[in-house]
Amino acid sequence: MKLIKSKYISFVLLLFISCHEKFLEVPPTGSLLETKLTNKAGIEGALIGAYAILTGRGYDFYSGSTNWFWGSVLGGDSNKGSDFGDQAQMNEVQSYATLKTNSSLAVKYRTSYEGIVRANTVLSLLVKASEPITDADKKRIAGEARFLRGHYYFDLKKIFNNTPFRDENSSGTAVKNNLDLWIKIEADFQFAYENLPETHSDAGRANKWAAGAYLAKTFLYQGKYSQAKAIFEEVIANGKTTGGLKYGLTEKFGDLFHAPTCDNNKESVFAIEAVVSTGDPANANMDFILNYPFRGGPATCCGFNQPSFDLVNSFRTNGDGLPLLEKDEAYNAAYNKEENAVKSDMGLLSTQDFTPDTGNLDARLDHAVGRRGIPYWNWGDHPGAAWIREQSYGGPYAPKKFVYQKGDLVEGNIFGVLTVTGNNYSIIRFADVLLMSAEAEVELGNLEIAKGLVNQVRRRAANPDGFVTRNGKPAAKYVVGLYNSPWTDKAAAREAVRFERKLELSDEGHRFFDLVRWGVAKKALDAYAANEAKNLPIAFGGVKFTSGKSEYQPIPQQEIDIAGADNLKQNGH
Repeated sequence: MKLIKSKYISFVLLLFISCHEKFLEVPPTGSLLETKLTNKAGIEGALIGAYAILTGRGYDFYSGSTNWFWGSVLGGDSNKGSDFGDQAQMNEVQSYATLKTNSSLAVKYRTSYEGIVRANTVLSLLVKASEPITDADKKRIAGEARFLRGHYYFDLKKIFNNTPFRDENSSGTAVKNNLDLWIKIEADFQFAYENLPETHSDAGRANKWAAGAYLAKTFLYQGKYSQAKAIFEEVIANGKTTGGLKYGLTEKFGDLFHAPTCDNNKESVFAIEAVVSTGDPANANMDFILNYPFRGGPATCCGFNQPSFDLVNSFRTNGDGLPLLEKDEAYNAAYNKEENAVKSDMGLLSTQDFTPDTGNLDARLDHAVGRRGIPYWNWGDHPGAAWIREQSYGGPYAPKKFVYQKGDLVEGNIFGVLTVTGNNYSIIRFADVLLMSAEAEVELGNLEIAKGLVNQVRRRAANPDGFVTRNGKPAAKYVVGLYNSPWTDKAAAREAVRFERKLELSDEGHRFFDLVRWGVAKKALDAYAANEAKNLPIAFGGVKFTSGKSEYQPIPQQEIDIAGADNLKQNGH
């Protein structure tokens, strides 16, 4: 799909010319345009357009499906970064105090609905097909469209809670949000699971197993653990990549974040496809456009998405190579205690002496975080403050996952300073599937099965061939062990699975939504904000999570103004 991603978008976009104000209403199309779109090539092109919005809306930051801000920054994996004045509207979001008039909030909301409108348009065009289309193609096209619609509604559900539902058969202009979206999301993924082929010849298209993984994730979010377990088992046992290769973990953790090894590998269950050098930067990975070190090394901008102290400290391990967790004390942050915290260069200039931490660390840390004195991909050692915009606001760390390596193809000089890459982003990868399956097994009391699934993930992390090295030797003291003792305590097993998600999937857009669905967001995020405030009082002084409010973003006020307060109800803000 990379090579044909934007082929028909110019046609499809004509359908959405009024999306900025009434994006749930598909405007009438002229007969010439409909003729072009109701043949098979036109319908396939419209489907490509529905995929294309996964990357977000061009230069509208925070609008894509990576959810790096809505999931990772809000979840404590990372801080907004940069400085207080840059993208200042996101300071309130980071503080769990988003205003209903926040411009970036409105963009995320509208982008999700643009994806829904595009998916609905594909389904409408399929009914009006002007030439014969085989039953197999009809099932496939409908399955892909409903998979994408399910994805966009899933994004809306976990960010905004209940929002208006419109499908290809909806009529009228009333826009209400009085339906339980989970029912609709389940139905879309169930249809896709039953109708999509097991593999595709085009990379990037959703297949049966991607739909199954998303369906099981939908069950998991609702606490339907038996249904989730059954589907996860099917995906793990039978799931295949585009080329027919069985899903599995890549041998080296770092390979997940470097093109071409990160693109459509055996761990990729469903990914946003990105490509550069097409003449249109929108085909690249636009969603991470702000997330490079501020100056020097890769790119020259912009210093956002800086990993948090809390995240870095989480990678501390004990003598057995296991995380620092204490029984029945969920999120007590033992790893943040002064004696356990990872040594940083906070407050030091790059010209001042610094020796990196010498204690036990999980090796995944240095693939996820750029920290001073440790090789930053192939750019040499991270120099510390020289690559940080403002330590006193964002901290001493730089993001590393999804940052390109020296020699990679990029699309540069956007607005004169911004750079984008062709690196894919996995919305669901196989390690995520294993850990979600482990979570379901814990809740069903199958603790040893859950341990085995977690250990699959940890065994890859412990592979010394995948460690960050300098001159052929590990760049830090990496000690990663397996859980060898029997799991007999459900609460302790639950905590171990949840913490493994934090380590394995850090900065991949999941953490905030996990904390909310587990019902521990206030406890975890208040502790996180208090810990960050010790070093970053400008960004985190006084930050508090408000139960019953902060779990979801407010529905943008301008959308309520358009639809009417009697139709579109605010979600507790």
